Formats: sequence, structure tokens, C-alpha cells
Amino acid sequence: MIDFKKFNSVISLTSYFTSDEKCKQAIIESRWSDGDVVCPYCGGHHCAVRKDGKFRCKHCGKNFSCLVGTIFENTKLPLIKWFLAMYFISSHKKGISSYQLARNIEVTQTTAWYMLQKVRLLYPQSDAEAFEGTVECDEVYIGGKEKWKHKSMRTPKTQGRSTKTKTPVFGMMERSTFTNSKGEVENITYVHAIVVEKTDRATLQPIIQQFVADGSRVITDELSAYNGLAELGYTHAVVAHGAEEYANGDVFTNSIEGFWSHFRRMIVGCYHDVSDEHLQSYIGEAVYRWNTRKMSESERFAHMFDKSIGLVKKWSEIRVGLVAA
Repeated sequence: MIDFKKFNSVISLTSYFTSDEKCKQAIIESRWSDGDVVCPYCGGHHCAVRKDGKFRCKHCGKNFSCLVGTIFENTKLPLIKWFLAMYFISSHKKGISSYQLARNIEVTQTTAWYMLQKVRLLYPQSDAEAFEGTVECDEVYIGGKEKWKHKSMRTPKTQGRSTKTKTPVFGMMERSTFTNSKGEVENITYVHAIVVEKTDRATLQPIIQQFVADGSRVITDELSAYNGLAELGYTHAVVAHGAEEYANGDVFTNSIEGFWSHFRRMIVGCYHDVSDEHLQSYIGEAVYRWNTRKMSESERFAHMFDKSIGLVKKWSEIRVGLVAA
């Protein structure tokens, strides 16, 4: 089976994958490494290989290719362009625009935008494994730059936490550690972030209960929406930003605010503007980059490839990948 971690440059990638057949063979070897081809329709095992390279299920009788059930399904583009797109996406710290990707792999901007949206489907955030220990919670408001508008066009009373022209996003960040390749223990943080309609108690506290394990220590600012977390079984610590307090020992929300700063720079510096319709997918991309930032470019590309063919399903596998790196 091909080790995708060995592809540490565009040259090494294009030198190896010289045809669609090689790309498909890599997918087959990675997806069914034990040689047992599983039908994506009925789950039947030991599917037979046809003369045209496709497979036929002995149980349901359907024919399928190795691309069914992956983000490459039904594509008319050469697979090397998909592999290159994933490599460019994984190697850029703040993302890559559809215009830049289109130039890099020689497709139209519309096609590049579609490919980026398909790749962003690999970044769903799951509550299957809850955060625990110490978790910072904070909210941010995206959009609404009224100062750039003419005075006659400005929407009144949009300062601060107003949602008239801004979209609120809620984030949770777990403080954790991992063991690097040298056997040293390093600090690291992992984040979840979700677009929300409001930042009130009825909206935020159920999300905290969904993503944060009972008994965890939750650190927030003094927003009233967080009142009552202690009654829900959490240890609630508050940093008083209104009193110009930004850290009290290890009670601070600077880590999650650092992620917001990184996300804003990604939007302003790369994408320039994001619609509310697609905001969550861009947040998912930023979350994935943050949570895999300790990986090398080749390791992140290998991880992204595994996700593209459905091999990475659990959040903990990112942590396992870091420990093994």
C-alpha cells in the first residue's frame, strides 16, 4: 500500500501519479488494504473484478468503481488534479482561493470552487467524542463592517454583539497535550466552532452540553448566557474582560481568541468575503487546519486523502496521528 506521507512536494506527487490508473490503484489499495473489496451499496464482501477494472457485487449484483462513495465519484477531471488540489489545500496555512487553485491545476474558477466545496465536506465536526478537562468558550461576530459604508447607508446600532449585520459563531477549545516523535509532551489545543442564530443562554448552553463532557472546567467571559453552567455539572471560571482582566492565572480565553484571529485573517487575506450560506464550511476548514497544525504538510495530505475515501471517521484519529507522527 502506498504511504501518502512520502509525498512532501508537488514534484514528488506528479512524478508518481502519472495516470488515472495509478491514482485508482492507490485508492483501491488504501480503501481495501486487505484485498477484500466491499460493496458501497449493500456492504457485501469479496466483490469480483470485471475486465474493465470495475467491480461487481455478488450479493446485490451492482457494478461500481473504486470512486463510488468518495468525493471523486462521478468526476470528469483527471484524478491527479484532485490529488493536487488536496495537496495545495493541505499545504496552505490560510487556505487557497478558487482563482489561485484554478491557475495551479489548470481548470476554470467555477470548477476550482466546486472542488474546494467538495473537499470542505471532509471537515464535519462531530460530538461523538466530547471535549474534557479545561475548555475555553467564546463567541465571535463575522461581517458587518459598517465603518466602510457611507453614513447614509450604515445600519444603526450594530456595534458590539449586534446580529443585524453580523453572523455569530460560537467556539469551544480544549486544552490538551500530545507526545511528539521525540517522546516529549507538548501542549496543544483543539477547537469546535459552530454558526449560531443567537448567543443567548438557550442557544449556547445546549451546545456546551453536547460537545463538552460533564464535570469539565469551562472558562468563559462574563457574558450572561454562560450563567448557570455550574448547575449543569461544570466547574465554571470567568475572566472579567469588562474590568480589563485578560488572565487570572490559567483562567483566560486567549487561546480561543487566537483561533478567531487566525480565522479572520484567513477570510480577509484569502477569501475576502464569505456568505452566510457557506460560512459553516469555511469555519470547518479553519477548525481542521487548527486541529492538525502540528502535522507536516505530507502528513496532513495523507490524512486528507484517507478522509476523502472514508477511512477517517473518528476525531480521536487526528490525535493518534499526532502521537505517531
